[in-house]
Amino acid sequence: MSTAPTTTTAGAARPAPVSKSAESALPATAKVPSRIRGERPTGRVPFGRLVHVELRKMLDTRAGRWLLIGIAVIIAVALTIMFFDNGGDHPYGLYLQATTMPMALILPVVGILAVTSEWSQRTALVTFGLEPRRPRVAWSKTVAALLIGVAAFALSLVLAGIAHQSAITFRGIPADWSVEGLVLLGAGAYVLLGMAQGLAFGMLLKNTPAAIVLFFVLPTAWSILGAMVSWLQDAAVWLDLNQTMNPLFEGSLTGEQWAHLGTSVAAWVVAPLAVGIWRLTRAEVK
Repeated sequence: MSTAPTTTTAGAARPAPVSKSAESALPATAKVPSRIRGERPTGRVPFGRLVHVELRKMLDTRAGRWLLIGIAVIIAVALTIMFFDNGGDHPYGLYLQATTMPMALILPVVGILAVTSEWSQRTALVTFGLEPRRPRVAWSKTVAALLIGVAAFALSLVLAGIAHQSAITFRGIPADWSVEGLVLLGAGAYVLLGMAQGLAFGMLLKNTPAAIVLFFVLPTAWSILGAMVSWLQDAAVWLDLNQTMNPLFEGSLTGEQWAHLGTSVAAWVVAPLAVGIWRLTRAEVK
């Protein structure tokens, strides 16, 4: 039985030659894929996009959402207690204190997690792969944290106003909206400095438990030692952030008190943030 010879049509594509030493029938030469059409990005990632991504990392996570829920519950409980205590007869400044304190104390943990989670979950490999300029990543985290602090302070102003107006309307108390400018400045600075300090501790340590514990323990321990140990009291006047911010809440600051405040902010916020950014730009992701 004879087999009919096969003929090839002129112009038909011939199969690629197969290597004789190959274990499978694969072509010895690979065909280069055709170029994908469309424009290629020629510039770096916009800084606004980096800030937007960092905002999502801080808020659009399970830990971030539960922290925000916890802050909302604490503020709701505090305002409810004030609404029924003494017939709700409290000035606007006290309602504002009830809304800013939980944010200033708990919200910095969001900033800590925004940095430490990159190292514990190794997402820094992706972050620095997409944006290898690490200082831009560090500054985008800083800007995002400060934006959250500004939004939180604005929300605390609104919530305090709603609570005070509700007490005026439903409890019949006299209106007292008087708040000095330095008091507002102190409340806003308390929230923003807390966010910046939490971010700084996160960058400095890159470990969630250590950063959270030291963020709460170190300033408190220093305040206690400064009040109890006599030879530390002079240094505490300059380096105790809680002590130097008290005149802001009282509505009056002298030139020397401004110097005390600036020194304590430099020691507890600026220096850790600077060293943290330096470490972030040089640390190896493991």
